[in-house]
Amino acid sequence: MANRGPSYGLSREVQQKIDRQYDPELEQVLVRWILAQCGGDGGSAVAQPVPGRDGFQQWLKDGTVLCRLINSLHPRGQAPVAKIQASAMAFKQMEQISQFLQAAERYGIAATDIFQTVDLWEGKNMACVQRTLMNLGSLAVAKGDGLFVGDPNWFPKKSQENRRVFSEDKLKEGQSVIGLQMGTNRGASQAGMTGYGMPRQIL
Repeated sequence: MANRGPSYGLSREVQQKIDRQYDPELEQVLVRWILAQCGGDGGSAVAQPVPGRDGFQQWLKDGTVLCRLINSLHPRGQAPVAKIQASAMAFKQMEQISQFLQAAERYGIAATDIFQTVDLWEGKNMACVQRTLMNLGSLAVAKGDGLFVGDPNWFPKKSQENRRVFSEDKLKEGQSVIGLQMGTNRGASQAGMTGYGMPRQIL
């Protein structure tokens, strides 16, 4: 893959705008969660990343940490990523990131909330990577299957379904009520209206 030089002009402005969306506080929360979540998955402990956006990107870039994270959210023997190995080859790293993304979508993350492989590998949109991991953490807490490790308050709570069941009588009763959003003609009159085609009186 060819190395890309610095961007200029409009491209640079767009990239700077994307970079400003990166949240250092959210980075700390995500690092704490990933270290806690991957600490007891049977493998060696995940190393602490260098603080900052670039350090966070380098930590996740080869895909091994992400694959261990998604595997830790599944019961033993049902891990979605069968083989995780560190590699210096670009295509291997991107393949592992892609495996994580596919597994995250199967886990329940909406396709619109998932980052692209290049967002992480090239560091183009680390804010989007943060959002995907935050959604993954929120979903893991909401599932309540006992596989989440850490403080549930680290992530915003997902809304739960609140299904309501109404009886037939209640539904019929609702049909006879005129909702306020439909408006009302109470107090309406044609006072002050002029006939069509008549000139408007300007005093």
